[in-house]
Amino acid sequence: MNIGEASEQSGLPSKTIRYYEDIGLIRPDRGGNGYRDYAASDVHKLRFLQRSRGLGFSVEECRQLLALYEDKSRASADVKGIAEAKLSEIDRKIRELTELRRTLEHLVHACHGNDRPDCPILEELSDSAP
Repeated sequence: MNIGEASEQSGLPSKTIRYYEDIGLIRPDRGGNGYRDYAASDVHKLRFLQRSRGLGFSVEECRQLLALYEDKSRASADVKGIAEAKLSEIDRKIRELTELRRTLEHLVHACHGNDRPDCPILEELSDSAP
């Protein structure tokens, strides 16, 4: 199938599919005319990559997961390790975002939002202390 059909079946834009090919995540066959010829297995890999990216895995993590998926002698512990590391990263980001939200919420409540020039938000942003 051509890239348009692969795009339709995988739900990924053609540009993303070309990018995944450029970085070696997928390797479609080439027809005699030089055009890409995607097999059902390529579409399956594209869906796998789409779901992996949707869960927040980086391209390199997706590369590792795809390699493990294709390795029938893999240890599930290797897959779990990658997923646990991603989960820890997500938890860390949630903590950071929660703290950012708390700080910004405090600043918003401290600002009167009136016609006066005094603004605790700008004062905090201009504070040079680390």
